[in-house]
Amino acid sequence: MGELLVLWDVDYTLLTAGGLGDSLYEAVFKDLFGRDLTAIAPKAGRTDRAILLDTLALAGVDSPAAYVDDFMVLLGRRAAAMDGGARAYVRALPGASAAIVALAAAGVRQSVLTGNVRPLAAVKLAAAGLGEHLDLDVGAYGDVHEVRAELVTVARRAAQATYGTDFGGRSTVLIGDTPLDVAAALATGARAVGVATGSFASAELVAAGAHAVLPDLTDTSLVLAAVTGTM
Repeated sequence: MGELLVLWDVDYTLLTAGGLGDSLYEAVFKDLFGRDLTAIAPKAGRTDRAILLDTLALAGVDSPAAYVDDFMVLLGRRAAAMDGGARAYVRALPGASAAIVALAAAGVRQSVLTGNVRPLAAVKLAAAGLGEHLDLDVGAYGDVHEVRAELVTVARRAAQATYGTDFGGRSTVLIGDTPLDVAAALATGARAVGVATGSFASAELVAAGAHAVLPDLTDTSLVLAAVTGTM
């Protein structure tokens, strides 16, 4: 087995955040526009950049694209300012910590590929106790692009610069709970591992084209097999 780079999705794959993201969206919207946010666009598998564009349009904001960058900056600041406050919202999913530790012990490089902006991802992971063994500097985050697949190239380039290894093709493994996670992997030649811990059933992840699908992360040996392609 050559060197592998695992890119974890965050929400509903490694942890649940109990509405933390929605609360921050609502607070930032009020900061910017002085009124309450009444609806948030669908989030599952999407990036903050895409979600915010649609959310601002739903809220009737004129020229919503003009506000997305400022919104993400304020979102990141509010997330970073929470410090330990995120612990009231965030819970690691069963098996997540053990899976990360087992992959690290096997020499697998690990980071995240998430729709969250980086400060929000970092706060959630720290609150869940999952930051160790995840090199967030080689991850890719939701401010980069509306399309999740575009994040894969960003993470690969960062990982190659850091580790001196080309993680092309299936030496990059995406693990996530939505068909959009799977689609991002397939579009970039990566290996796709689905985990049915979110709102999508195993059958839906199989239908999306995942190379392996797990019911959850509780069986560490199955996680290792799914990542390495031996299951």
